[in-house]
Amino acid sequence: MDIDVQTLIFQFIGGLGIFLLGIKYMGEGLQKSAGDRLRDILDKTTSNPFLGVLAGIVVTILIQSSSGTTVLTVGLVNAGFMTLRQAIGVIMGANVGTTVTAFIIGIDLGEYALPIIAVGSFLLFFFKSQKVSNIGQAVFGFGALFFGLELMSSGMSPLREVQAFQDLTVSMSEHSILGVVIGTLFTVIVQSSTATIGILQGLFSEGAISLEAALPVLFGDNIGTTITAVLASIGASVAARRTALVHVIFNVAGAVIGVLLLGLFTQYVMYLQSSFGLNPEMTIAFAHGSFNLANLIIQFPFIGALAWIVTKIVPGDDAIVEYNPKHLDPIFIQQSSTLALDQAKAEIIRMGEYAYKGLEETNLYLTTQNQKHSEISMQVEGALNNLDQRITEYLVELSGESMSEMDSAKHTVLMDSVRDIERIGDHFENIIELIDYKISNKVHLTEQAQEDLNNMFDLTIMTVKQAVTALENMDREEALAVVQKEDQIDRMERNYRKKHIIRMNEGLCSGSAGIVFVDIISNLERIGDHASNIAETVLGE
Repeated sequence: MDIDVQTLIFQFIGGLGIFLLGIKYMGEGLQKSAGDRLRDILDKTTSNPFLGVLAGIVVTILIQSSSGTTVLTVGLVNAGFMTLRQAIGVIMGANVGTTVTAFIIGIDLGEYALPIIAVGSFLLFFFKSQKVSNIGQAVFGFGALFFGLELMSSGMSPLREVQAFQDLTVSMSEHSILGVVIGTLFTVIVQSSTATIGILQGLFSEGAISLEAALPVLFGDNIGTTITAVLASIGASVAARRTALVHVIFNVAGAVIGVLLLGLFTQYVMYLQSSFGLNPEMTIAFAHGSFNLANLIIQFPFIGALAWIVTKIVPGDDAIVEYNPKHLDPIFIQQSSTLALDQAKAEIIRMGEYAYKGLEETNLYLTTQNQKHSEISMQVEGALNNLDQRITEYLVELSGESMSEMDSAKHTVLMDSVRDIERIGDHFENIIELIDYKISNKVHLTEQAQEDLNNMFDLTIMTVKQAVTALENMDREEALAVVQKEDQIDRMERNYRKKHIIRMNEGLCSGSAGIVFVDIISNLERIGDHASNIAETVLGE
């Protein structure tokens, strides 16, 4: 039999490309339709591991990618929204959620692929509504997924006649480890476990591979899919690296269990196939689904042990910025507005402490250019935004209750202070962007400019610290000192600006260095204003 190798290869790689594009489009379309709800699902439903598993399944079905869910989870852990134990449940759920795509492929819609693509394109191009075009994108991706599969299948069908390929599948049936390695490597290369499963479904339906050879590839594919989370965790926090490692351990352990029980598992899949008259694609889908579900059931009771193991392997403290409030108990709102105000105040003081921590880290980033300081600052900024939202909601809810005159005045002070502290975060975020610009464009600041910036940073950090203390103790002396320091910051900014113009005129300083310098000192001056605002609310002005 004469095989046109070029056509085969082109059909296979072209089909794989369209298939991967289809998955990406379908996932992105669904993700846009779901909007920010995905993050909320993960954030709100992971209070216990069982809910975490369900959240992992739902989000993975929505974005059509277990790697996507895991990367999202690593990001949430890195940002302090989620603990390691909560993340383990989500990752276990993601492994089950990813099997849904294989079932979709099992419903053989290949011959309808092109009309589905047409419908998706029509929705994408002829409707102005963002909602409709998101759905269109998902439908287009759905069709492209099947079209890519069809192309891959027709590219693979002559493979069963090729002697070398027959020999490979025979040795894969005899040595299950080989199948695991092939599955792992292929998934690492294409960065999609679903693509590996799709190819496996195609080969199995063309009769090019036996069930005994196909199942170990499934196990390997689960290991390969962990690479994305590992890459996402490089350079992330300790907790995020532990989360990625959990994913690896969970899937490697599953593959080991699968290989040990391969004979039993093969019989089970054959029984399913004959009892329910499953087509070849569905057989592989059921094998994949059963395997991942069994892996979840076996390992779910060991979440605590998994957390303990990764904590031992990846040592270090979780230098985590806690995003969520610790003091805002809604029960106090009805019971005692005075207590509720104390709760809100404790949370605002915590927020204030974060503000000067963020400033200190920003200053360190300026002097050391070490990326770690920038990351911590940005985490703090994210925490400030979240706390601002939650504290403001709490205070707004509280304003509906009846309060004494004194409590009412305190309520106003707290409401104003929250806004000022949040704005401090916005300003040091601006400064970080300026430092990033300085680093990436190799902008050189003179020693004098660097020294001026450090002096102004020191004074600003001290002023913010004092403003928070003044608020905490409602201390008028401290508040007056803050107002004086703010005057000092204003004078310093004017003075440094003049010195900077002299340096520019003498040609000691480049234009771009000038922009960076002036923008940083004006952001610091604005931070001083916000610290002064906090002090003035304490003084009742």
